[in-house]
Amino acid sequence: MDPFVILVLCLSSLLLFSLWKQSYGKGKLPPGPTPLPIIGNILQLDVRNIKNSVHNLSKAYGPVFTLYFGMKPIVMLHGYEAIKEALIDMGEEFSGRGHFPLFERSKKGFGVTFSNGKMWKETRRFSLMTLRNLGMGKRCLEDRVQEEASCLVEELRKTKALPCDPTFITVYAPCNVMCSIIFQNRFDYNDQNFLNLVKKSTENVKILSSPWIQEKHNQRSEYSAENLLNTVHDLLGAGSQTTSTTLRYGLLLLLKHPEVTAKVQEEIDHVVGRNRSPCMQDRSSMPYTDAVVHEIQRYTDLSPMSLPHRVTRDIKFRNCLIPKGTTILTALSSVLHDNKEFPNPEMFDPGHFLDESGNFKKSDYFMPFSAGKRMCLGEGLARMELFLFLTTILQKFTLKPLVDPKHIDTTPVANGFVSVPPSYQLCFIPI
Repeated sequence: MDPFVILVLCLSSLLLFSLWKQSYGKGKLPPGPTPLPIIGNILQLDVRNIKNSVHNLSKAYGPVFTLYFGMKPIVMLHGYEAIKEALIDMGEEFSGRGHFPLFERSKKGFGVTFSNGKMWKETRRFSLMTLRNLGMGKRCLEDRVQEEASCLVEELRKTKALPCDPTFITVYAPCNVMCSIIFQNRFDYNDQNFLNLVKKSTENVKILSSPWIQEKHNQRSEYSAENLLNTVHDLLGAGSQTTSTTLRYGLLLLLKHPEVTAKVQEEIDHVVGRNRSPCMQDRSSMPYTDAVVHEIQRYTDLSPMSLPHRVTRDIKFRNCLIPKGTTILTALSSVLHDNKEFPNPEMFDPGHFLDESGNFKKSDYFMPFSAGKRMCLGEGLARMELFLFLTTILQKFTLKPLVDPKHIDTTPVANGFVSVPPSYQLCFIPI
């Protein structure tokens, strides 16, 4: 028989098997585009802009549909109602961490971000308890963020109003806050140990050393050295990279919209003045600034697909039967850009979080930290950092772009699982 015919028959058999498995296998998965043998639906996705691909597919298949990444099915959730129903109303059933090959190889099931089952529950509980003991959620944490904001200002003064790339400062400032919590020590931005820590974030875990040294040979324990090391790595990574990227994107948006920056600075002058540092108590008296910080997070859409979830048991969801272990992806972008909740969602507009009287307006659709049992551990810290860092910068500096604001492009250079802002420079002009 012709080898080409044999190849076609084999591929056709694989396709039929894939379709049979989807329709008659262990569960009745939601509908979706027909997958190709072996590669699944990968050709129907723009890997550089997954959120647009998912949005277009949701128009054809509804808010809950199935995609195949290779031979593995992934259930996509699109829109506020479907995501809320899964992550909040059925939080326990959707609390597993989904398939993520890169981190499965490096993490080996350890840490708080990519673990599952008893390991995850115990590690998350321990992490929350320890972070609270070290100051998370207490007044002393605000003092640390204010201290770092002052150091950030001094570092910006060293630029002498010359053009600079803000990347380094937006990474080091939030990372230093996490270091002050985990290691009870902040570092000078030029300290070689700190630079190594930023690059390797798995070193110097002395704060986690002595209490569990009888546990070091028990690799099944949630308190093994390897699990604790990975947990510290998770906390440092999540506590620095996400906030720093949002800060960097926020400064770019403020350069693009000088009228917004001017209103924020006017509110800072009125509420805080020039003689003291901004504090979290000021936020309730600064509705416009609060709205701007929220709009930066909404518009930035840092994690359009969030991290993958996994169902912890066989479940019935919207007339579909989803088998235990199925990976779930939640299109948080579809919530943050819902055009009914946020008119003209592709526009940067602080008015999305203001009522007709100019008061701050909360929204259930504000989900940059995800929702449910897997939502970000450091949400409170991240929101504090964004508010205090941005208000402190704008209290002390005028932001000067190198080009006309109308020519500034805020389109992310990558928009897969993380939205990455384009590189840019600006001048920090002391006020």
